[in-house]
Amino acid sequence: MSEIAVSAQSVTKIFGSVSSGLRALDDVSVDIRTNEFFTLLGPSGCGKTTLLRMIAGFETPTYGSIVLDGVDITTDPPFKRPVNTVFQSYALFPHLTVAQNVGFGLEMLGKTKTEVAHAIDEVLTLVHMEQMAHRYPTQLSGGQQQRVALARALAPKPSVLLLDEPLSALDLKLRKQMQIELKRMQMETGITFIFVTHDQEEALTMSDRIAVMSAGRILQIGAPRDIYNAPTNRFVADFIGESNFLPAAVAESGSVTLGNGNHTPAVMPGNLAKGTRVTVAIRPERVELDPAGEGVLAGVITELVYFGTDMHAHVDLGDGTVLVARVQAGADQSLEKQGRVGVRFASGALRVVEDGA
Repeated sequence: MSEIAVSAQSVTKIFGSVSSGLRALDDVSVDIRTNEFFTLLGPSGCGKTTLLRMIAGFETPTYGSIVLDGVDITTDPPFKRPVNTVFQSYALFPHLTVAQNVGFGLEMLGKTKTEVAHAIDEVLTLVHMEQMAHRYPTQLSGGQQQRVALARALAPKPSVLLLDEPLSALDLKLRKQMQIELKRMQMETGITFIFVTHDQEEALTMSDRIAVMSAGRILQIGAPRDIYNAPTNRFVADFIGESNFLPAAVAESGSVTLGNGNHTPAVMPGNLAKGTRVTVAIRPERVELDPAGEGVLAGVITELVYFGTDMHAHVDLGDGTVLVARVQAGADQSLEKQGRVGVRFASGALRVVEDGA
């Protein structure tokens, strides 16, 4: 088996005329590994579902190719691809039981009754629905229906399972439970999962790697920890979690000059010339506040927002910039609204990011 399950090679998709149509994907290339939980993450309209539909065979690239296990499948119809899809709408047959819904696709593939029965038992056990095999969809909760849809998609043992925001219809608590369950299923089956979502928490929780997309392009690919801690682009830093952005200038290699003239270390890409105007990103949890006023920046706390486990302090730096710091609730009782504070940054926390989206 190839180490690369799916490869999109210079894929462009234009809806309408080539010269003036909507460019949904713009020269996208990505390799998705075998037995990987890979997530396409981005806002609505960024092209993630279009790319998923191309892998499924529901859309054909205007340019470029789709390769599965080393075989070019760009023009193959969906039924000739060893790929299954789970959509936002579970589309279960209301007149069929859970077991019959799961077995329907297998019967269409010409499997024997014994093979179908064995596969139904196997996947219903995997999704913890074996006790509900004889119920009908109307007798199931939304989460249970979702498990049945997953079982139906997993039953034929596809090489790749495509998931188009399948958790979006669930309530928050159930969605969090299913995030863990989906990752467990992927690990137990060894099937490559390609998951589409606009929810950053889903992506960070489940993924082996994430591709962050915007305006038909992939901006960054990496493990969740790398995407969160080392964003290369302002859009990525802003879309994944929360970030503060400050204007600065390159001072020397490895440091920048902030707006008040103070120098501070910063991680930066390549060798940028001294004086180059840049934007630095800093996560709120890596901003340190000093009530005594010591720091590379200074400001006034304008808001203290309590979140239970932590608190967000909004600090006005006096130049129109408001910096958000996340501090553990109760960790420092001396912080107060309208209080002056010094601002420091944890070691390695400031990163120079590209401004383009």
